[in-house]
Amino acid sequence: MQQIRLYTTLGCHLCEQAQNMFLYLADKDVEINKNYSLELVEISDSNQLIEDYGVRIPVLKKNGQELAWPFSLEELINWLK
Repeated sequence: MQQIRLYTTLGCHLCEQAQNMFLYLADKDVEINKNYSLELVEISDSNQLIEDYGVRIPVLKKNGQELAWPFSLEELINWLK
């Protein structure tokens, strides 16, 4: 199973939307559910993460590839496959 990181912070409504999009796809698509897990990464725990992602969150990351907001459901599906 491949881990997808979602860089986020408390109270970020866009981050919640990105998380819900991923969870929706995992619920609807057996392959996504079987092949991916989501890890939430709180950027406020690290000055480096704040510097890297503070103005860009939400950002999804897998295997060094990033998908930064804004993205559509279709873009997320294509990024995952």
